[in-house]
Amino acid sequence: MIKLLKVEWMKIRSYNAFIVISAFFAVGVFASNYLAYSFKKNVIDPADPTGLISAGSPFGFPNVWQTVSYYSGLMLLLPGLLLLILVTNEFTYRTHRQNIIDGISRNQFTQVKLLMGVIAALVSTLLVFIAVLLFGLLVNTGSFSFSGIVNIWYFFLKALTYNFIAILIGVLVRRTGFAIAVFFIYSVLENGISILLLVWAINIKKNNNIDLGNMGNYLPMNAADGLLYSPFDSFTNMANKFLPSDYTWLVFLLAIIYLALFYFWSQQRMLKSDL
Repeated sequence: MIKLLKVEWMKIRSYNAFIVISAFFAVGVFASNYLAYSFKKNVIDPADPTGLISAGSPFGFPNVWQTVSYYSGLMLLLPGLLLLILVTNEFTYRTHRQNIIDGISRNQFTQVKLLMGVIAALVSTLLVFIAVLLFGLLVNTGSFSFSGIVNIWYFFLKALTYNFIAILIGVLVRRTGFAIAVFFIYSVLENGISILLLVWAINIKKNNNIDLGNMGNYLPMNAADGLLYSPFDSFTNMANKFLPSDYTWLVFLLAIIYLALFYFWSQQRMLKSDL
């Protein structure tokens, strides 16, 4: 597998899309958090001297783990898009067929793509960890704390989910332009459905006194999204008696199940499809 990963690296290291999208993601992680930090410092703090909107400093330890993970998660469509392009390029230029003719099994072909998804998620998580240190120690000059580091794990899970969904769509659709459209349309559509499910869950709790939880978080992308919360959640806390409960254990379990589904579905699609 190491040899296959070296081959993959040779394919992408000079690829313009890889360089540009990776650069946009890296800059986006720091830029999105800086914008949130600047907004709090220059807009929220002057208007909220008592700290009603955000108790404590969102960019100081231990809150910074949650804050940076949350805002960095907004950029995760970019690594997914990159992996989608890399997978569909294999089918567009028929290099997947040549690889299999050269002795790589279909299973190995799929596994190395999924492993690239894992590596991309790990690199993204490392970048977020660096951003946490930058904002937590340099910007706020606070004392270091590991409390809240679980949010880094949630970020990794979210990154892995987005990457595996992108790879699955690439294997299913195979055409780059169409696959990109499906990827973005699906992400928008799922978010829309999740809002409708949340409203439905609120009505069920209000009218029948049955708390089914935030059902919007039971969808594939939103299962990983639902583990990371905005640091500015005071308004949400005020409305807790109206909102359904957050069953974190259930959302986490569903996220793991979806990852396994994407993994095996991608493999089976490649094993049974025509070259």
